[in-house]
Formats: sequence, C-alpha cells, structure tokens
Amino acid sequence: MPSLQVRELPAQIYHKLQSKAQKEHRSFSQQAIVALAKGLDMEENPKKRRAALLKSIMDDPVVLNSQDVASPVDLIRKDRQR
Repeated sequence: MPSLQVRELPAQIYHKLQSKAQKEHRSFSQQAIVALAKGLDMEENPKKRRAALLKSIMDDPVVLNSQDVASPVDLIRKDRQR
C-alpha cells in the first residue's frame, strides 16, 4: 500500500484531525485517510457498498452439487482412521 508523508502540516489542521479521530474512535492515520477520501469525493457509503456486495452474491450464487460434497459421517470416519 502506498505511503504519504506530509511536511509542515499546519498545527490547526493537525489538531482538528486529532480531535476528530478521537471523536470517531479512529487512529490519526485512519482519520487522515477518511478526510482525504471525503475531500476527493471518493467516500463510499457503507450501505451502498454492502448492497453492491449482496447484489454480486445474488447475481452469481454458488451452486453445490450434492455429489461433490462429502458426508460429515464419512469425514469423521476418515479422520478417526488416521
């Protein structure tokens, strides 16, 4: 993951980020990332992200063939034979 170092950050910005991080129960770095994402209009709503994930799951469901799935009884027997 890329890294970012900011030199000569104004104290006002530093203290504002620090206080927001404490209020939001985030680390300073996490709060800086959130602030940058908001400033760059890259903020993603968690509900929208969750809805998109659920949609992708529903669009491509996993179909299991019952012949491919081992019986729990068989698995236990094999394990006991080891």
